[in-house]
Amino acid sequence: MTDKLDKTPPGSPAGQAFVSKAATTAPENIKAIPVRHVGRWISGVVVIGLLVALVYAFSQGNIQWQAVGDKLFDSTVVAGAGRTLLISVLAMILGVILGVVLAVMRLSKNPVTSWVAWLYIWFFRGTPVYVQLLLWFNLALIFPVLNIPFIYKDEMTDVMTPFMCALLGLALNEAAYMAEICRAGIQSVDEGQTEASHALGMTQGKTMRRVVLPQALRVIIPPTGNEFINMLKTSSLVYAVTYNELLRSTSQIGSTSYAVMEMLFVASIWYIVMTSVFSVGQYYLERRYARGSLRSLPLTPWQRVKVNLAAFGNRPSGGVSA
Repeated sequence: MTDKLDKTPPGSPAGQAFVSKAATTAPENIKAIPVRHVGRWISGVVVIGLLVALVYAFSQGNIQWQAVGDKLFDSTVVAGAGRTLLISVLAMILGVILGVVLAVMRLSKNPVTSWVAWLYIWFFRGTPVYVQLLLWFNLALIFPVLNIPFIYKDEMTDVMTPFMCALLGLALNEAAYMAEICRAGIQSVDEGQTEASHALGMTQGKTMRRVVLPQALRVIIPPTGNEFINMLKTSSLVYAVTYNELLRSTSQIGSTSYAVMEMLFVASIWYIVMTSVFSVGQYYLERRYARGSLRSLPLTPWQRVKVNLAAFGNRPSGGVSA
């Protein structure tokens, strides 16, 4: 049994009415039902609950929070923070300079310089910073006198002061890591740049200074910023060589006032503040050197805030129109 077909001609009145009715009937609106992420809500509630429990535990602990506020800007603490910043900056500068030299030596075609650079990196990356600091601090046990013929001679204990031990220990260790960072940055530059420079008559050293290193900075800068932030925290290890930096300053106050935990909190706050400030500087420095690789730079956090405020201010008072 077959179905009956509608054989009404399209030009007839009945056909025109059917077409008109079909044309005027609007399609039914699609009702979109968003997916419910129940797991997100549960995990969010669990995390917030854990944070509240952690804050409550610290609020009920035997901690003199008033002492934290009173000692936060103590002259001894501020001086220790200044020495931490000083030793970090100087060690980082020496580490970067020596790291560039080691990277060039490592990439040299001279097997002697390349092998010496590899041996340096292998040793200082293979031993802990704490051990290296102790080696410098106890160097007088091996060499009681520092004797450079016709130039300098003095007792090693007078030469290896706590500041000098801290500077050498941090800087020489950092140079090994910076050498690998600089080597990766130099190798990221296309070899055609070097070949073109040599074709123009530039020497190997001039090519490295004028062509390769400026382009390699885009790769070198981001990890260098991370290394400096790490240096700020690693500088606390110079406590072992009796250099009076931030951690040692706060520990001395804590041992005399019996506020050990409170002074550790003070030191932690100072470390967080210093690393946060330099993290902002690192962000803008990376953004500056990214101009050569990105067509349009991403908005900074402050620019995003201004865009959102402008969009909120331009919204119509009656709501969003259809």
